[in-house]
Amino acid sequence: MKYTTITSNRDYQRIYRRGRSLVSPVLVTYALKNKNNNLRIGITTSKKVGKAVRRNRSRRVIRAAFTNISADLGAPYDIIFVARTRTSYVKSTEVERYMREHLNALGIVK
Repeated sequence: MKYTTITSNRDYQRIYRRGRSLVSPVLVTYALKNKNNNLRIGITTSKKVGKAVRRNRSRRVIRAAFTNISADLGAPYDIIFVARTRTSYVKSTEVERYMREHLNALGIVK
């Protein structure tokens, strides 16, 4: 499924407040059903993750894992993935495994 990115701070705050969240050692997932009919994702990494190289790698790994899963997603949701310290040290397949668990538990995967 094609997706767009969440850009406004207001949307991030709304999803953090009202959305459901799941936590794993490498990833935190927030999800909230949206009113428009498209899938939107956001990826955040704090400075706790590390310096710029580590944060960028974390975002790349999360994005790679999500592209493998995105074909299985159905409903219109806003999803935020938050990188944790271990995210930059693992492969995208491990992140994909946790991501799939989270999205199954939230009922987003078909």
